[in-house]
Amino acid sequence: MTVLRYHFSGVAGAGMGPLACLMRSRGHAVQGSDRAFDLGKKQEIAAPLRRRGIEIVPQDGRAITAAIDRLVYSAAVEADTPELRAARALTIACLPRPQLLAEVLEAASPSVAIAGTSGKSTIVGMIGWLLREGGVAATVLGGADFAGEGIGGCFVGGPVDGPAVAEACESDGTLVGYRPTIGVVHNVSRDHDELSALRPQFTAFARSCGRLLVGADCPEATALGQRFKGASYGLSADADARLRVTAIGPRRARGVLRHAGRDLTLDLPQPGLHNLQNATAAALVALELGLDAATVASLLARFPGVARRFEVVGTKRDIHVVDDYAHNGEKLRAAITSAQAGAARVVAVFQPHGYGPARFLRAELRALLPSLLRPQDRFCYAEIFYAGGTVAKDISGRDMAADLPAALKCGYARDHEAARQWVVSEVQPGDTVLIMGARDPDLPRLARSVLDSL
Repeated sequence: MTVLRYHFSGVAGAGMGPLACLMRSRGHAVQGSDRAFDLGKKQEIAAPLRRRGIEIVPQDGRAITAAIDRLVYSAAVEADTPELRAARALTIACLPRPQLLAEVLEAASPSVAIAGTSGKSTIVGMIGWLLREGGVAATVLGGADFAGEGIGGCFVGGPVDGPAVAEACESDGTLVGYRPTIGVVHNVSRDHDELSALRPQFTAFARSCGRLLVGADCPEATALGQRFKGASYGLSADADARLRVTAIGPRRARGVLRHAGRDLTLDLPQPGLHNLQNATAAALVALELGLDAATVASLLARFPGVARRFEVVGTKRDIHVVDDYAHNGEKLRAAITSAQAGAARVVAVFQPHGYGPARFLRAELRALLPSLLRPQDRFCYAEIFYAGGTVAKDISGRDMAADLPAALKCGYARDHEAARQWVVSEVQPGDTVLIMGARDPDLPRLARSVLDSL
């Protein structure tokens, strides 16, 4: 094997850290940079990267030398950064993250790619847990840590030519670059873009899969399955692998998956119908990769969950505090309904993850939230997250709060401290506090500060 030296620009990203760790585990020299590290942020990600042998360097271009063979950059890295300018001047090969991920999958046997607008990270995390704990030597790369572990994303290292499972994201338009042995389209809904813009990507992905699994409870995914002869799974009576829900409670979800003439019991230590649907997809992939049904069932019953996917931060005074990555309509619906299943009231804070996403979601959330929230629930918009750069700040969290009917008593918080104070003023014993949003690395700290204030 030729040993290469990699530089990962934006290494704190959820998709970047796992790839950097994989290259290091395969014997390559790896260094990485991130503007968050330069600002003293995300040190909880920097530390485990260093422990895995990855050198962390400033993102000012000085670390880009002729010794670098390949520079891998994330979608969040602008084309004219000092690092990319230096790399181009030195004629260093510059790869977008999805290109390296596609190379990893191309070398694997078999390769599995999980696609869909919701649930990908949890499904990949479940598969990673099943394979790791089940003793299968496989590579797993996903967008969310196992709860209580991690480097900003899911990473399980395996042999180059062994099985590999990866999250394939539509947000950057790169689904068309994957050709997996097994592909999953869990669902397709309005996220990042309109359905009309997403359909060509998912169609190209489905066409490129050797074997296709689709979520039967999503019309868009079902249509792809019918067009490309995919096997279906879900609650639908027409599903090839049919899920039957037996119980959904405040802390667990239970169901039975009927597959190939046999029943597989799903008993998850996470709530929500959506998690049963996620587990169905994960179980089917694990069975394809050689695990037996009994092992799958027993391991899923011990699944720790993944970070910021209905992650219970703690409980005080009979008040549960939950941190969740929800950032679009479907994800907010899943998080809030899961919380409602076990709480007298839900006290929710949602921070839109950018000005563009806020504009895109505004009308959808204006219609969704009044029908989703119960009269006793409380909801607050935190001010829109600003990650830097040139953007049109022509919408605010206050505007979105004003969209909702007065009867909802929607709150507005100008910053995280105001959000903490709002929660503390509203919450009562028996409530579940739900902190929701993406991109902002300080949201988990907000959830922790709320818990500490109870």
